[in-house]
Amino acid sequence: MDITEKRQFKKELMALAIPLALQGLLNALVGASDALMLGRLTQDAIAAVSLANQVSFVMSLFTGSVVGAVGVLVGQYWGKKDTANARRFLAMAVRYVAGISLVFFLLAFTLPTQIMGILTTEPELIRIGGEYLRIVSFSYLFSGIAQCFLMMMKVTGYAKMSLWISAVTVVVDMVVDFFLIYGMGPIPALGANGSAYSTIAVEAIALVWCLIWAQKKQDVRLDRKTLCFFSKLYEKDVWKIIPGMLASALSWGLSMTMHSFILGHLGTDATAAYSVTGVAQQLIQCLTMGLSSGGCIMLSQLMGQNQLEKAKAYGKQFWRVAFWSGVINIGLIAVVGPLVYFFYVLEPQAKIYLIQMLIFHAAYMFALSYNSVFTVGVFPAGGDSKYDAVSVFFATWCFSIPLALLGCFVFHWPVMWVYIVMCLDEIVKVPFIKRHYDKYIWLQNLTREEAESTGEEC
Repeated sequence: MDITEKRQFKKELMALAIPLALQGLLNALVGASDALMLGRLTQDAIAAVSLANQVSFVMSLFTGSVVGAVGVLVGQYWGKKDTANARRFLAMAVRYVAGISLVFFLLAFTLPTQIMGILTTEPELIRIGGEYLRIVSFSYLFSGIAQCFLMMMKVTGYAKMSLWISAVTVVVDMVVDFFLIYGMGPIPALGANGSAYSTIAVEAIALVWCLIWAQKKQDVRLDRKTLCFFSKLYEKDVWKIIPGMLASALSWGLSMTMHSFILGHLGTDATAAYSVTGVAQQLIQCLTMGLSSGGCIMLSQLMGQNQLEKAKAYGKQFWRVAFWSGVINIGLIAVVGPLVYFFYVLEPQAKIYLIQMLIFHAAYMFALSYNSVFTVGVFPAGGDSKYDAVSVFFATWCFSIPLALLGCFVFHWPVMWVYIVMCLDEIVKVPFIKRHYDKYIWLQNLTREEAESTGEEC
């Protein structure tokens, strides 16, 4: 690529990455504000809510895999200017996600105490988390479907609209949290339950806004005919991508739940410190996720237009993007780390754990950034979703998790030894990324030529 092409690459990437990164930051601030206000309440409140939110986290792995897989195909068809089929894939995502959300709502609403009992043995955490979980489960009915439309905004050039939605929901969440958690005037203090009610309000607002936006846009509007459209070929195309994405998401996501399970059995101090470290990570990784998502959209649209050589040239530029994203993450943790240390009310031992976790987290965040640019951005753009699933399986489930379980329950290692072993999975994956990239399995045009005769409408 010459200088002009490199400038074009940077311009296109930044136009996508900056709004997406800011949106990710705002979404992280929603979780951070909840954790901050609960952290100023009691240590048990933040630990219980953190554990309870593992349910919505696991649900997001299923819905995110569907939205991510469909998003690749929407991006390629949109790049091809085939808006009819882009809408059909959006409708497919809505149908799948609605079903998944309903299942998780029913589980969380009917079995909240039992679910909390799996995540921790602390009676107070089970009590607080169970009450919170039953209330917050209603938000699941809104959040998944909203993600489908937010994905459509990003792919179709309306990333700034999704940014506005995130900005408004952050403000609403903070205001409602303040009044409901602490109480003021006639409004009673609801504690952790107040955070659950604010989450419902935020997700409902986001969904309503998305639906109003979609109805005003002819190219993305979902009518009855589009929602009912069914095509065996299109279902097959999606299911070529979903299993790999779902496997990698579940492997990675369930490992995060397993981390909570392990640290939950090492005491409340370890759980609270890990929860705050997670908040810091969510704030820091927004840039990386913005770059990764932006890269996926750029490359998928190029491949949909069959500009494979240009997509290949763009792909090479992401090596530099991955490296500098990792370096920036190290700098960000040096800024965010002291902030979360001083803001959260933790016991002395929990604060010691927090400092130690944040120090090691610098290396972890570099590796996470380096890997994510390719496993979340470059590879999925052409439907290559299997590599991430395989790498997570070996690095996490065959290496770091077994060692951490042995360290916790058999060898009774100190908390920090267990934590470091749990975080080695991203670091051991780094050397293998380049070898897979060079196979160019990810460089594929996934669109079909037949546009109208491949399905049935109700």
